[in-house]
Amino acid sequence: MKLHGATALVTGAGGGGHGRHFVEQLIERGAAKVYATARRPELVEIPGAEVLRLDISDSASVAAAAAHAGDVDLLVNNAAVSPGVNLVDGDPDTIRSTMDTNFYGTLAMARAFAPVLAGHGGGAILNVLSVMAWSSYDGANAYAASKAAQWGLTNALRLELAGQGTLVSTLMIGMAATPTMKAYAAATLGAGMLPEGLLSDPADNVRAALDGIEAGEIEILADTMAIEAKAALAGAPRSFDPFTGVA
Repeated sequence: MKLHGATALVTGAGGGGHGRHFVEQLIERGAAKVYATARRPELVEIPGAEVLRLDISDSASVAAAAAHAGDVDLLVNNAAVSPGVNLVDGDPDTIRSTMDTNFYGTLAMARAFAPVLAGHGGGAILNVLSVMAWSSYDGANAYAASKAAQWGLTNALRLELAGQGTLVSTLMIGMAATPTMKAYAAATLGAGMLPEGLLSDPADNVRAALDGIEAGEIEILADTMAIEAKAALAGAPRSFDPFTGVA
């Protein structure tokens, strides 16, 4: 689809990570309107964006966003939570809230905006995932499980929405230099422990994603780690190694 003149909605735009880059680059590409959404809209300061409060884990909030943004033809499901907990000994409420946001939140957005997209000729949905959808990491398995579920969700949505002409695409990212990832890496691995150049640039990842949407791609591998992780699926399941990608 053409992004120039399009109307887009980006979830999770309140931080300094991929969400902000999506909003900024869509505006740069000539989008007619970009809704920048966040649970805390006061954190969104992006010139040219229309800011909306949105909590994707709250059904009323999702419904309100869909009612307000009835002109959307590109939905970018970027919002996610990534607590560092495992499945066996992790807090059950934290595990559940991770799935509520990453899986059920994405599903809620797709269900709410599918009729909106259909009304504008189909449009597109882009779900932002992680290579941990394909591999697990001891210490963050709740997140990995939720992203695996989100990958399955994306593939299912592609089939279900094909009839209305909606492109459903996946952006796969390895380890990106977002504030969240930097803080997590410092807390779990120790400051300065990650090899130089291992983290990809969020701006580059978003640029690849938007190029992919314009080209009609259904799966966009944003960085070297994502490419290697996809190739590793041909073999036996592997754990995620933060130093090299997939071990």
